[in-house]
Amino acid sequence: MPLIAIGTEETCDPSAGPFKLKPWNIIFRDREHGWSPFLWVLYLGFFFIQPVFDHVSRKIWLLDILGAVVFLFLYFGLFVLANPRSLIHVAGMVVLGLLYQPINNGACTFFIFAAAMLPFCVESQAAAVAGLLTIGAIGGLQGLLLHINGWQLFYSTIFPVIIGAGNTFFAERNRMNRTLRKANEEIEHLAKVAERERIARDLHDVLGHTLSVITLKSELAGKLIDRDPQRAGQEIREVEEISRQALSEVRDAIRGYRSKGLAAELAQAKCTLETAGVAVRCDAATTVKLPAMQEGVLTMAVREAVTNVVRHAHASSCTLRLEQRDGTCHLEIQDDGRGGFQNEGSGLRGMRERVEMLGGTLHRNSQAGTRLTITLPVKEIALKAEN
Repeated sequence: MPLIAIGTEETCDPSAGPFKLKPWNIIFRDREHGWSPFLWVLYLGFFFIQPVFDHVSRKIWLLDILGAVVFLFLYFGLFVLANPRSLIHVAGMVVLGLLYQPINNGACTFFIFAAAMLPFCVESQAAAVAGLLTIGAIGGLQGLLLHINGWQLFYSTIFPVIIGAGNTFFAERNRMNRTLRKANEEIEHLAKVAERERIARDLHDVLGHTLSVITLKSELAGKLIDRDPQRAGQEIREVEEISRQALSEVRDAIRGYRSKGLAAELAQAKCTLETAGVAVRCDAATTVKLPAMQEGVLTMAVREAVTNVVRHAHASSCTLRLEQRDGTCHLEIQDDGRGGFQNEGSGLRGMRERVEMLGGTLHRNSQAGTRLTITLPVKEIALKAEN
């Protein structure tokens, strides 16, 4: 039955604005509808079969043409309006059927169109079923009152309900597709937001750490340039190397692949702290094995923590501890600096977000120096090692 496909995904969309689809979009091949509104309106031709074969009077012809014009207004309006105004157009089609049924057997076409469009103009299957039964009852009651023949009564009562029932399935599928599309759009939006936040956190950590090292080495080179030019030149060459490395790390951060490993980061942290004049003690277990994601989070945590020690702590010594026990990995970074800071900056906040995202915890104690303790669950790795 061709009219089963009369509705489209955007027809009478209750979530659309009152003029989601503009009339000129229909005329010029709207991408959702194409030429389908003009295709299905050809069924209006059944309305003119009786006038042609019965050679009705000019007055009846004028009334039929007027009814067709009103129907076209109601029909194309359904592709422009949203609820509840679209339901008024459906009701108008039913009224046309009631008005023209006494003078034109083809008026059952209006009941069929109304039933075909109704499922796309309501928000649930229950409402569609109720509306279809109402249209069928109206057409059937008038047919009984007018004593029309059996076939005409069928096309005014049963056939519209059959067409509408078929379209109810397509309307429900369209509503599900709209919901799925909105969900996908929301997921895509959240993914973009999360990626922007990741890049912002990673760039903060990468650039904050690297620029701190560059500053330290530049200051050291400036102090040594008169006393030890050779050592000053070496520091400048290291600044150049670190700058090139920073450029590579920024590119990797944008791509999402930054870390060279936790062991390499601990070694770099020791070098950075010693350059800043901080005595370093590093107790890192060599048997620690971590998943890539956990290792990446701890790597960035070490980088951010060491940057904070160099920038803010004014410490003379710092201890780095890393161990794995009872299915968890513990990282502790402690300095003997001034401590006392309670507010979290963007770097520490980003560190906490990464750790908590993996089900870990981050604690900071700033009463005597600063002690930063991070615990991450790595039970899966522990179980694999036992097997």
